[in-house]
Amino acid sequence: MNDTPLSLVERLDRLLPQTQCGQCGYDGCRPYAEAMARGEAGVERCPPGGDAGARALANVLGVPATPFDRSRGEHKPAQVAFVIEADCIGCTKCIQACPVDAIVGGAKYMHTVIADLCTGCELCIPPCPVDCIDLVRAP
Repeated sequence: MNDTPLSLVERLDRLLPQTQCGQCGYDGCRPYAEAMARGEAGVERCPPGGDAGARALANVLGVPATPFDRSRGEHKPAQVAFVIEADCIGCTKCIQACPVDAIVGGAKYMHTVIADLCTGCELCIPPCPVDCIDLVRAP
């Protein structure tokens, strides 16, 4: 058993929602955690984490809690992407945009989302040329 205490970066990263959405201005949750640990970013930058997430991050860092920055996006209930199969043309643009490899399918074939892997980051929606991706509340 490993009894090594978690690093500050690891503790912060574990508190983040792991959406990898980039709304914080970083390329994912881990880079944001690293920036907070270095004192280069505040706790308010994560809309998916909401105010509760910002409070938890502030608690770990020992800084005053601040609400999340609403200009970066809104806090939403957990969601997952859903491909409307009849409309999918198999362009693969959604696959390329997914930061967690939750979308599978081949070129010119229908794609699907592996719901257990999807973080609901919404990054697959803008590149879809036929608007065949919806977001649904996570189970």
